[in-house]
Amino acid sequence: MITVKELTKRYARNTAVDHISFEIQKGQIVGFLGPNGAGKTTTMRMLTCFLPPTAGSAIVAGFDVLEEPMEVKKRIGYLPETPPLYPEMMTGEYLSFVGSLKGLRGAELKQRIDYVSERCAVADVRKKQLGKLSKGYRQRVGLAQAIIHNPDVLILDEPTSGLDPKQINETRDLIKSLAGDHTIILSTHILSEVEQICQQVIIISKGKLVATDTVDNLQGRSRGAELVLVEVAGRNGALDPAAVQARLGKVSGVNRIVLKAKQPAHSTFEVETQKDHFVRGDLARAIVEAGWDLNELRSAAVSLEEIFLELTGTQEAGPKDEVVVRGAGE
Repeated sequence: MITVKELTKRYARNTAVDHISFEIQKGQIVGFLGPNGAGKTTTMRMLTCFLPPTAGSAIVAGFDVLEEPMEVKKRIGYLPETPPLYPEMMTGEYLSFVGSLKGLRGAELKQRIDYVSERCAVADVRKKQLGKLSKGYRQRVGLAQAIIHNPDVLILDEPTSGLDPKQINETRDLIKSLAGDHTIILSTHILSEVEQICQQVIIISKGKLVATDTVDNLQGRSRGAELVLVEVAGRNGALDPAAVQARLGKVSGVNRIVLKAKQPAHSTFEVETQKDHFVRGDLARAIVEAGWDLNELRSAAVSLEEIFLELTGTQEAGPKDEVVVRGAGE
């Protein structure tokens, strides 16, 4: 559905997007991530034919953005970070105007206005001026105009910006429901949002592509090892975390141990294993043989935030109260 090859955008001496390539299959929801200034918005503007690329190519819904921009525009819906609204217009009037621009007429136009008004929860403000709406309502009207012509491709730049928690959940559900019939590129700074609704992630930094994969695969590639959360309790009502870390550090295959939380009688540790080492049984045995209670032992997935910071080179030091112990494997 979308094929990007060596796409580049230069402004004088500044290269905003630097030879990026990726493919997106029909019906996927793809998270497009990167730090501020990484080139996300510039890439989206090239895909929507708002900006011409300096070099490279992009095929959207079967059409080249340079050679057939009008055909591309017919098949995409775009919600920029700031919704393109006319404050003096009524909501219903605006949706009718946008639908007409997209080629809708008569009964079909009315049907689509009714549909997007209900789906985006703006039916109750159809007779209100856009300029008098809250930011949340304006954002939802922006989403409504993006889908009014039932496009093949949706490009959404921060679609939940300004919404309250209930509206965010409703918008996420709406986006998920649109997958399958629509291919969706979603740019957001809310990484948990990407984990919840996206099947694929594209990460760029300083204009360059640094990763494109599923969330699960990125989590596996990032560490190349298993992360295990272990909660240990002392049987006599007290526990020395340093003693637990020292004991677990002697288990073969353990690469690193981080004290995540501590209480007088129990503590939680994050244990990172070496690649292809499965040490849960050995960890449990070491805890029990040392005379402690094993309250919990479970996998701990690497968060998308950690992966993002690692790949974009913006990772900062962890919390000051975390204590790290290197295991016998190092």
